[in-house]
Amino acid sequence: MQLDETDHALIAALSENARLPVADLARRCGLARTTVQARLDRLEQRGAIAGYTVRRGAALKPALRATVLISVAPNETPAVLSRLKSMPQVEAVHTTSGRFDLLVTLTADSTEALDTTLDRIGEAKGVRSSESLIHLSTKIDRSG
Repeated sequence: MQLDETDHALIAALSENARLPVADLARRCGLARTTVQARLDRLEQRGAIAGYTVRRGAALKPALRATVLISVAPNETPAVLSRLKSMPQVEAVHTTSGRFDLLVTLTADSTEALDTTLDRIGEAKGVRSSESLIHLSTKIDRSG
């Protein structure tokens, strides 16, 4: 999908504040409200905008974040994914290339909770090995 400057400007404005009314977006872009609404509809239909969401503020962000690298036994990925899916501390799971099979991002409110979660991951049927990396501070975050 080809996006023009106006599409990028709309997406940038919504990335800052997804609650902006269409009339405000129209004023910012110097366009009619109906034009902006039509563009947003098109961006949604074509998959450029997948949805509108809430970003958690500092008061709601978990105290700890970690990345866990997991090596999975052959043919055991579905069982490991099922276990990970049942754990609310798991935010995202990605398959990877290289020596590890899965990259897991998780959160916890305390070191005890993090330790318990890591133990549950390590005990999962099909996990051959894991390595955890606790996030200390964020230097760059473009995720919004």
